Amino acid sequence: MNIISFPQRSEWKNLLARPVKEMAEIEQKVLPILQKVKHEGDSALKEFALKFDKVELNNFQVSQQEIDAAEGLLSFELKEAIGQAYNNIYTFHQSQKQSPEVIETMAGVKCWRKSVGIQKVGFYIPGGTAPLFSTVLMLGVPAQIAGCEERILCSPSNHPAIYYAAKLVGITKVYRIGGAQAIAAMAYGTESIPQVYKIFGPGNQYVTAAKQLLSKEGVAIDMPAGPSEVAVMADDFAIPSFVASDLLSQAEHGADSQVLLVSTSKKFVSAVNLAVSGQLNRLPRKDLASKAIENSKIILLDNEQDCIDLINEYAPEHLILAVENYNEVGEKIINAGSIFLGNYTPESCGDYASGTNHTLPTNGYARAYSGVSVDSFVKKITFQEISKEGILNIGRTVELMAEAESLEAHKRAVSLRMESLTN
Repeated sequence: MNIISFPQRSEWKNLLARPVKEMAEIEQKVLPILQKVKHEGDSALKEFALKFDKVELNNFQVSQQEIDAAEGLLSFELKEAIGQAYNNIYTFHQSQKQSPEVIETMAGVKCWRKSVGIQKVGFYIPGGTAPLFSTVLMLGVPAQIAGCEERILCSPSNHPAIYYAAKLVGITKVYRIGGAQAIAAMAYGTESIPQVYKIFGPGNQYVTAAKQLLSKEGVAIDMPAGPSEVAVMADDFAIPSFVASDLLSQAEHGADSQVLLVSTSKKFVSAVNLAVSGQLNRLPRKDLASKAIENSKIILLDNEQDCIDLINEYAPEHLILAVENYNEVGEKIINAGSIFLGNYTPESCGDYASGTNHTLPTNGYARAYSGVSVDSFVKKITFQEISKEGILNIGRTVELMAEAESLEAHKRAVSLRMESLTN
């Protein structure tokens, strides 16, 4: 890892910059895919499956028989682990549900807000070398709690753990399609794939571009996405081998993963670098992790406050605080997707089973976005009820404001009601 010692604040912005994607070029490749699926439906999906995935698809939907059979293909231990993760994720997200609370803003004027599940949602789970069945849980559980009526999943992977997790969270239909064309199918609908109102899930740069292009057309998406990332703030309280394993667990996602260590201790930094080298050679995904580590940074700073300020400027997806006063430091962090406190809270636990959601804002979007939660799957509808007493109390306020805005009909809608009560 590259060590940068005591940089000036004026250098931070360049040091923390994520690699710039040539998104315009990628969008030019994705746009024709979206348009073709929009206008040609299933025939376009078949064409793209053959072209990109080298698969001839006659039936997109995974049968219930295949989904049911997946359970028998998994070990008892893995099913137990998935079940435990499901329970923890459900318990944490269930606490996010809110009951409507009626507020009387003035006598006779009552207002409240109700959460309603988005009727149709779609999940995308990519293929590749890592079958992300954990993401099925992270998306499916809050959607289940929110009460979304139709929950569909698109994935080119046929891994049985994905099907098992999908059944566990009550996903209604599973389709074996991938890439930007799967995102288009969920956005527009085809003869076989139902249209949804919001799309969730990770993917490569083409999937990301498809989601962002469709969001311009009014299709809701979970959040902008980029390569996964972790920042670790550590001092001599931390254990070098633990921190090294955290950095590598992020690096093994892919060559473009972002890994950052911030510290005030030269001694600790040297120990971590040594531990990273030793652990890296034992990883099955060593080649991928090596490329990420080569581009990763260790930044040495003068004091704790500088570390906090730099992290808040970086706004990491995941932040591990391996410092002695981690609770105190944690309260000062305002820009991060999810925070992991102390020596015994690895990011891996949040990725899989502690209960929090691992679908988080990357690429600095943690400055303004939250991770996925039950709120991601609901709309908030406001209600109000005004009594006869209430219209008399609030009426003159509304009349004056409407008149000042030259909206006479607005004023009359109130005046007529007040007159009916006073004449």
